[in-house]
Amino acid sequence: MKAIGFSQNHPISNPQALQDIEVPTPELRDYDLLVEVKAVSVNPVDTKVRLGGDIPASGSRILGWDAAGIVRATGPLATRFKQGDRVWYAGDITRPGSNSELQAVDERIVGPMPISLDFAEAASLPLTAITAWELLFDRLRVQAADPTDNNILLIIGAAGGVGSILTQLARTLTGMTVIGTASRAETRQWVLEHGAHHVIDHRQPWAPQLAELGIQQVTHVVGLNQSAVYVPQIAAVLRPEGQFALIDDPVDLDIGPFKGKSISIHWELMFTRAMFTTGTISRQHALLRRVAELVDRGDIKHTLTQRIDGISAASLRHAHALVEAGNMIGKVVIANA
Repeated sequence: MKAIGFSQNHPISNPQALQDIEVPTPELRDYDLLVEVKAVSVNPVDTKVRLGGDIPASGSRILGWDAAGIVRATGPLATRFKQGDRVWYAGDITRPGSNSELQAVDERIVGPMPISLDFAEAASLPLTAITAWELLFDRLRVQAADPTDNNILLIIGAAGGVGSILTQLARTLTGMTVIGTASRAETRQWVLEHGAHHVIDHRQPWAPQLAELGIQQVTHVVGLNQSAVYVPQIAAVLRPEGQFALIDDPVDLDIGPFKGKSISIHWELMFTRAMFTTGTISRQHALLRRVAELVDRGDIKHTLTQRIDGISAASLRHAHALVEAGNMIGKVVIANA
């Protein structure tokens, strides 16, 4: 089958950074689906693995952890889907990704695609939706927060892919006041359009901006980028016994400033459940099913902002370059006709 992969770590300007290749059709494990991939999205994780990820013994690594497609076959113990079903998922970073004609993926981390979206729109959501959901409900466990309390969520970098869904989920499913950070006029508008009550500029001191909103302290902070840089400000604006969750990869994270306030720290990696086949692995199927319902109900909007036609090495190199530029609003998706 056709796929796009790499056999050496190259900058995206190198034509060999991603190449069209031929690989065998994957063999299915017990709980697998064989999915005909119709659309894929590119996330920062794709660019990180391309630049520094290991190369398998087979000689090529296939990226892609956001996909929508059609089920073409099922493994012997797979019962949630049948041939012809439309599905969406983010996948498992330890297995070949979705930048291929066909992909084998565990049905326990796959959900039914929203009926109101096309494949490209659907492919913009799974990784960010899973990450955002797990941040809110599995790591921060906001559903257990005292509803009589003044719960305030501050999202650092709210205009990106995860922030765009996190803002919507928090606004739709919790009673929290949602504050996003953004620095440009267009990103500030995007954050407000996706449900934030307020927006502050992360390039300026936070406390005075919050004070102007009548807010002295927040209860929860989510760091989506540059978390280490913002530690002093996070510690300053979080209330005692507040919670901080992060998804980025700081080289040095000084958690000392959090001790005085007994601030709890939570990591989120949406691949954990698939990587370790945890006892909660099926929660990803359940949450994707729930998010699809929210999309079809009109409560959650897709975040596709740039569409590229035709899944190929050339189109994926273009998409990687867009993501690496660092000024994306929403998601870039590559879709077949």
